[in-house]
Amino acid sequence: MDTSRRLFLQAGAAVGGGLMLGFGVRTDAAATAVTLTDYVVVAADGSVTVMAKNPEIGQGAKTMLPMLIAEEMDLPWSSVRIETAASDPKRYGPQFAGGSMTTTMNWLPMRQVGAAARWMLIAAAAQKTGAPHDAFATADGQVIHTPSGKRFTYGALAADAAKISPPKLDDLPLKDPKAFTLIGQSKAGYDSPKIVRGEPIFGIDMTLPGMVYAVYVKSPVYGARLISCDLTAVKAARGVRDAFILKGTDWHGLQDGIAVIADSWWYAQTAREQLKPVWDEAAGAAHDSLAYLEQAKQLVKGRGEVKLSRGDADGALAGAAKTLSAFYEVPFLAHVPMEPQNCTARVTADGVEIWAPTQNPNSGGELVARTLGIAPEKVVVHMRRSGGGFGRRLENDYMAEAAAIAQKAGAPVKLVWSREDDIAYDYFRPGCYHQLRAGIDGDGRLSVYDCHSVTFARDGKVAQGASIEGNAFAPLVTPNFRLTQSLIPSTVPTGYLRAPTSNAIAFVHESFWDEIAHAAGQDPVAFRLAQLDAHAGDKADYNPGRMRRVLAAVAERANWGQAALPKGEGMGVATYFSHRGYFAEIAHVRVADDGQWRVVKVWAVGDVGSHIINPTGAYNQVEGSIMDGIGSMEASITFEKGRAVQTNFQDIPMMRMPKAPQIDAHFLTSDSPPTGLGEPALPPILPAVANAIFAATGIRIRKLPLLPEEIAAGRRVA
Repeated sequence: MDTSRRLFLQAGAAVGGGLMLGFGVRTDAAATAVTLTDYVVVAADGSVTVMAKNPEIGQGAKTMLPMLIAEEMDLPWSSVRIETAASDPKRYGPQFAGGSMTTTMNWLPMRQVGAAARWMLIAAAAQKTGAPHDAFATADGQVIHTPSGKRFTYGALAADAAKISPPKLDDLPLKDPKAFTLIGQSKAGYDSPKIVRGEPIFGIDMTLPGMVYAVYVKSPVYGARLISCDLTAVKAARGVRDAFILKGTDWHGLQDGIAVIADSWWYAQTAREQLKPVWDEAAGAAHDSLAYLEQAKQLVKGRGEVKLSRGDADGALAGAAKTLSAFYEVPFLAHVPMEPQNCTARVTADGVEIWAPTQNPNSGGELVARTLGIAPEKVVVHMRRSGGGFGRRLENDYMAEAAAIAQKAGAPVKLVWSREDDIAYDYFRPGCYHQLRAGIDGDGRLSVYDCHSVTFARDGKVAQGASIEGNAFAPLVTPNFRLTQSLIPSTVPTGYLRAPTSNAIAFVHESFWDEIAHAAGQDPVAFRLAQLDAHAGDKADYNPGRMRRVLAAVAERANWGQAALPKGEGMGVATYFSHRGYFAEIAHVRVADDGQWRVVKVWAVGDVGSHIINPTGAYNQVEGSIMDGIGSMEASITFEKGRAVQTNFQDIPMMRMPKAPQIDAHFLTSDSPPTGLGEPALPPILPAVANAIFAATGIRIRKLPLLPEEIAAGRRVA
């Protein structure tokens, strides 16, 4: 009989961040009842299936996390199979993709999972032979009796190993990094062949027997309530099975809307055009981008609430040998993942099943439970691969919509948003405005840095994606520093976009940092290095020495200042610390007479700790972040009468292949544990490009989006 053996390892959240471990065994004929999470499945042929616990949104978690387990198990990568684990926080602990936290949170636990499995397999061999535990080693998926050279495959030992009490994780020795055979080796994304073959692995690919299709129509004005809608015409449309109104329950979930159910998505989408809903839009209709700007200009004239302060900013400004000031403006942005929001839901008397591309399946299940008024344990969320996320899928409103529609429809429902829906109903990156002042002392050093930041609030609190991290500023190295904040009330939904907050304020502060360097008559790289050498800052998790290393390295790789560039070309530099990663980047930009600009090449050096687990994935993330950042510099979301003006890709420019730069990425290692790479390379590219345009044209960029006509107009003024 062909059998398969399961090693069940539980990685629940235990006190002190430890793990609880246990083993069970399963055969094809029967399965022992086990309530432990299965991370490792060992087959009789020696192949091993490793479960990937976190969502895969293109960041490489599905490949990287199993690499950590396989490393400690001494598995040859060719024998590893990978499956996405179930969404179950009680057994797996937090499962999400956000904040570049996957590496940070799992570097140790996943290695411990692998080490525990290896220990149990060795214990089974010791029990079988009567030899002591330390007489065995492992290699290539086998346990080896060192004195005799006798080998046992993992498949042959798994059933016995499953009966042995698991070890305490804190007592387990982990591999010496010098012995790593997988960590640090480039591995292709596990799903890449499936993607190339067009296999149905994404959320939008999901199908179920008896499934119907749905669209959900909401007001384009944020916070609007549905007054009425005549459904007669849409119910009579071709292919339509039903249409009904749903009342909203949650700003982060189900909002007022009309569901259209049909035999195909296209039938539902075309039928929706016949709807003539009447909305009460009073709550949000006043929101307007031009009004926001005017409010911000008035607010920065005041004092604002002091959020961070050190030294005497006012006194230092008064005593500075030279002062400068500038006003910076950053727009709202949409996420626009290639795969729009979608969800397949099936509601039965026993509960709800959800299939969705989500970054946050645990909270998504809780949201569905609240929306339907059922117990959370009655909701099962199946994670599907996401066609991009960038923070948008941390919100699970589309899951709540699909579940509510399926409950009323009485059939499995596949909800798919149109591209216009995806933009109109986004949780936008909030815009922000900054009045900056700085002072330079008689020695040409930055002596004071003062920032009044204006951003948005909802229900009296700082809006999602608009908070400011206290250690996010290079100016923290200055002796006199002050950050004040004012808020503009808004009902526009906001959320987390790749490198939240940092993706906006890096442009502001690193561009102004460049202004300060030029005002001091110093080279921008030399100016930054001198400041980083002088002050350590207040935050223990910000290490100026690590930033100094990456800055010096990127300047060397780019031959900074070594050669004159042709007219219309320039190089700009920026650094930034975000998501525990240190990055310095230099951009080489070419600007035409009509203001059209192109980034020719980017040099990037990062320090994200002691190890790069999968170099292929790491370089992908750095290159993708840089492309994302450059692309965002031409995009914006503006509001008129409470709704977004931009509706589709014709309004939101995306990076095209002819504009893609050459990218030279490099990593430095340090003694710190490894941290994530999904975000920290993005923030510095925006100011690096802006500073390069200044070097090429003499035009200072203080406002995004970066439009060619404004550069050309600036040249004419200059």
